[in-house]
Amino acid sequence: MKVIDQTLLEKVIIERSRTSHKGDYGCLLLLGGTYPYGGAIIMATLAAVKSGAGLVSVGTDRENISALHSHLPEAMAFSLQDQQLLKEQLEKAEVVLLGPGLRDDAFGEELVKQVFAGLKQNQILIVDGGALTILARTRLSFPSCQLILTPHQKEWEKLSGITIEKQNEDTTASALTSFPQGTILVEKGPATRIWQAGQSDYYQLQVGGPYQATGGMGDTLAGMIAGFAGQFRQASLYERVAVATHLHSAIAQELAQENYVVLPTEISSYLPKIMKKISQKGT
Repeated sequence: MKVIDQTLLEKVIIERSRTSHKGDYGCLLLLGGTYPYGGAIIMATLAAVKSGAGLVSVGTDRENISALHSHLPEAMAFSLQDQQLLKEQLEKAEVVLLGPGLRDDAFGEELVKQVFAGLKQNQILIVDGGALTILARTRLSFPSCQLILTPHQKEWEKLSGITIEKQNEDTTASALTSFPQGTILVEKGPATRIWQAGQSDYYQLQVGGPYQATGGMGDTLAGMIAGFAGQFRQASLYERVAVATHLHSAIAQELAQENYVVLPTEISSYLPKIMKKISQKGT
């Protein structure tokens, strides 16, 4: 078991080059928020933008777009029903986050199939929320791109067949052998573990607590992972995912010193400040 320490944080979150531009910080596409789960994709988008993503586009229900823009005019948004735009955005995205607030219905299933079929090897796909449920139910074959899965315990049970009470290091390591080599798994729970298929070791969080048990927490984490995946290329993708996951809970732990419960949107608000501190320590 590996612990995420200050050295790793400083390796990943570095100061920005003075000559850089938005194209250097990731072209992201976030897909989800179908009725009645519109808030999920908004929280994921907030987290992605606040973590420093360069360009963020969102495919969601048309009725959800004005709500999204009232929170975050920085993101481009389009209707998931717009096949032409969806196709264009899928082609140009470096990182695709699929599933926050995605309903498990016929439309959701079609979307998951389309994304799985359309992505190429040099793209990164994060499968979260409703997309994990659809993946577990349909048993689709995995796309050829780099895969990141972010299940909570119930979703991991559906994906792996391991009941919650039997989920431990050994059963997860064994289940991961049936996933594509290099797949990154964020196994969320009271002691979240971050794995990479093909490696025997894993990272385990030493931060976080029950003050995070509130709706939207996972959507915010997925957005942060997407934001980190699109930048910080001096570190491996596995390290970027581990640091994003750690930071999500570390911020919550800090805010919980004065709050009984921590809201996911408060984590996103605090994110740029803590990233600035870490980047300055590493110089």
